Amino acid sequence: MGTVRPEDCPQTESTNMTVKQVETIEPVHDGFIVIFPPLLIITLLHLTMEEIYVRHVELLGFEKRFFPSQHYVYMLMVKWNDLSEKLIYRGYPEIYTFHKSLKEMFPIEAGDINKKDRIIPVLPAPKWLDNQKSTETRQSTLAEYCSSLINLPPKISRSQLVRSLFKVRPEDENPPAQHPLKRNETFVVSNDKTRDNTSEISGPIILESYRVIADYSHTSKYEITLHIGDLVEIVEKSPNGWWFCQCDTKRGWVPASYLEPLDGPEESEEADPNYAGELYITTKAYKAAQDDELTLETGETIEVIHKLLDGWWVVRKGEETGHFPSMFLYRTGEKKEMVSEELVMRRQTPPPRRSTIRNAQSIHSKGRQRISQDTYRRNSRRFLQQKGGRPNQPRKTSKASTQSPLQDWNNRDNMPKTADSSPGGELKGAPIIPPRPSPELIMERCTENTRKKVSVRKSS
Repeated sequence: MGTVRPEDCPQTESTNMTVKQVETIEPVHDGFIVIFPPLLIITLLHLTMEEIYVRHVELLGFEKRFFPSQHYVYMLMVKWNDLSEKLIYRGYPEIYTFHKSLKEMFPIEAGDINKKDRIIPVLPAPKWLDNQKSTETRQSTLAEYCSSLINLPPKISRSQLVRSLFKVRPEDENPPAQHPLKRNETFVVSNDKTRDNTSEISGPIILESYRVIADYSHTSKYEITLHIGDLVEIVEKSPNGWWFCQCDTKRGWVPASYLEPLDGPEESEEADPNYAGELYITTKAYKAAQDDELTLETGETIEVIHKLLDGWWVVRKGEETGHFPSMFLYRTGEKKEMVSEELVMRRQTPPPRRSTIRNAQSIHSKGRQRISQDTYRRNSRRFLQQKGGRPNQPRKTSKASTQSPLQDWNNRDNMPKTADSSPGGELKGAPIIPPRPSPELIMERCTENTRKKVSVRKSS
């Protein structure tokens, strides 16, 4: 085994290498102990650390915490150059302390020598006593500061000080314990692009917690993987059955059918059936995979009678009812919205239904009450009969009548009474005038072409 001597290593003019300054790095390579100058080691380590840097920071909102005492932390989504995304929590005093250290490290860029040279953004000092109002109104300022900070020259934006501020910490992945009596409150920023306007900040939103009833593996980069028993917080409930959730540090879309409320099996915000129906048009063909679903082609007009939170709505076509994915419907008279590429990729397939989930484990002894399709059809027919005035029993007509029903009704006072006549003077066998059908009944029985013309006329 040989040793590489200091004089065999490259020298620099700024250093005079001696044996005492030489450090050895193991393991052994090809029978030699490789010895590097300290300056070279520092340079290699410096280059390695600079490989990772922050490329984007997005302010998601803030959280009001009560343990160990009431305080506020901002939620920041940090995106790194290795395409990883981490959710971190930072208090404003810590961010301001970082800001002062950054100015001390770069006095020229901070404008301490010449104010004209300042490029480091301004950050106001924290108030003596922070409250919810000040935390909320400061969000736009903090969002602009983070954006300007990341866009500074690399020697600042990629410095160790900046990386340390945004680096994920154990307390970010495992938030501290909550107050035994008070629950943390989360305030999220509106999805609108005009986030610099404080009026766009939503009011206090306590995110709902749901439990995962079965393992779910993500099928796209916009979804997250969940396991039985995980607790998630719901950020957005989309009508198509895909919900945007947060589970620890993971954020993404999951099917609502895999989630259940903690306080009971029923969804309190789920509306009751509306048998009057709302007219919708199918945007994509779907072939029924189960007995309680409907097969429909593109461009068909149907009536939605029950909007369920799992994204599988109950629709009516003629006298038939069945489940249909809501993502393939849009309301008549409304302009079809142009969806972004992200939404298109997420909406290629409808979410799975609860009945198709295997090994589902609920914490509630009593399951959700589901309405059968027989009940939907029976109540739908009853509603249409009452709305249209149709009797439950078929009408009986008189074979001896030679006049039209309208003439018989108008001349009822001039008709002689017979033994079969009722005390009220009306003949039992005389036909009655059918009432004018309701708009819903007309739309049900008219042709497809007529429905489309009515929809176009209503929209105009």
